[in-house]
Amino acid sequence: MRILLTGSKGQLGRCFKDRLPEDWEVIAADSATLDITDAAAVLNMARSFQPDAIVNAAAYTAVDKAESEREKAFTVNGTAVHNLAAAARTVKARFIHISTDYVFNGLGKTPYTEASLPDPAGVYGKSKLAGELLALAAHPDSLILRTAWVFSEYGNNFVKTMLRLAAERSELSVVNDQIGNPTYAGDLAQAVIDMLRSPAVPRGIYHFCGDKPVSWYEFAERIFQTADHNPAFKTPVLRAINTEAYPTPAPRPPYSVLDCSRIRTESGIEPSDWQKALGRVVEQLTEQAV
Repeated sequence: MRILLTGSKGQLGRCFKDRLPEDWEVIAADSATLDITDAAAVLNMARSFQPDAIVNAAAYTAVDKAESEREKAFTVNGTAVHNLAAAARTVKARFIHISTDYVFNGLGKTPYTEASLPDPAGVYGKSKLAGELLALAAHPDSLILRTAWVFSEYGNNFVKTMLRLAAERSELSVVNDQIGNPTYAGDLAQAVIDMLRSPAVPRGIYHFCGDKPVSWYEFAERIFQTADHNPAFKTPVLRAINTEAYPTPAPRPPYSVLDCSRIRTESGIEPSDWQKALGRVVEQLTEQAV
């Protein structure tokens, strides 16, 4: 199978490359090698490589910056997605796009399903929702995977931030009234690969994320409990705070738990066992820090 992968240097992109089946061929593109906001460049790449699938792991993910960089967010998360989906349709390739829990406002009390009505509160979520709609408009057979709270051994993420701050401070305050599903990027990458292996990749929107929802505070607790197995690690005092005590430019969904029943039922793909993955990631990161 021939895959055109965008966002190859991000968390998902790097995990995808780590798990790539040996008999698959991939062009791993990043912003330096392919400007996905340039429709002609994207189409030329697709026509030249003739991929069986285009996997879009690229995104503008600066949630707070998006409030002041609206045009950039919509260009990368919207226009560029349309370019990739349209190119995939032109060369008769599958198109898989990664979206987010931020398409919901987080005011619900039960897990969001694929049928739940999106209502993003901030620019980032609105730009990601635009990408979903533009992908389906350009390539009706597009597959969109919504995920949440992604972490890995690569890039910048909450796990790395907590470990870094723990090395710098003896006390940390973490928000305890925002609930979501941590998701290991490696599990997300494997889900994409498993769906590509299917004779016919399902179309439409699916949710894939971690199996146990927690607050950011509880996530931090779990990180430090895991890291504490390393004798060199010093666990900081952890204090729970409310969102109001940690204001940010962009609103955060207070409850963005995703229901993953559909992908399990239709594709046999289980949610990310994020606690198991966290053990491996934290062990690797703490060993590197010693």
